[in-house]
Amino acid sequence: MKILGLVSGALIGSIFALVAYAVEPDEMLDDPALEERARVISQDLRCVVCQNETIDESNATLAQDMRRLVRQRILAGDSNEDVLAYMVDRYGDFVLLRPRVTAQTLLLWLGPFILLVFGVVNAARYIKRPKAIDTPGLSPEEMAEVDVLIQKTEGPDQQ
Repeated sequence: MKILGLVSGALIGSIFALVAYAVEPDEMLDDPALEERARVISQDLRCVVCQNETIDESNATLAQDMRRLVRQRILAGDSNEDVLAYMVDRYGDFVLLRPRVTAQTLLLWLGPFILLVFGVVNAARYIKRPKAIDTPGLSPEEMAEVDVLIQKTEGPDQQ
């Protein structure tokens, strides 16, 4: 039982180690309130190298530079919105982990819903369409009757 407890404790500890922040101690601000602001801002910024991590979680050199830049802007007196605007001006809208709704990102936000509606409509049309009925061909007598009917409708002068 002790071994099971030790193994499960080691697994849980290793899982928490995986989600540790990549912020280096020399990057941290001395003022805890300013450091907390930097962390809040960093949670909204994407590492443009890793693309699916915040700059706080990424070990990439560019993410380090971005973290330092956020802290420099905070020390310069910028508000959180000013820092985010500065980062967007510098790196583009892609740097935001949660993109804003603008004319350029409207398709990004509405695209999944449009595709869902398109898929449901096409599925409904596919389900409701008439099934092909497998009918045998016409017998020779029936074909002769069809030929007679065609000749009657066309008339003798249209042949």
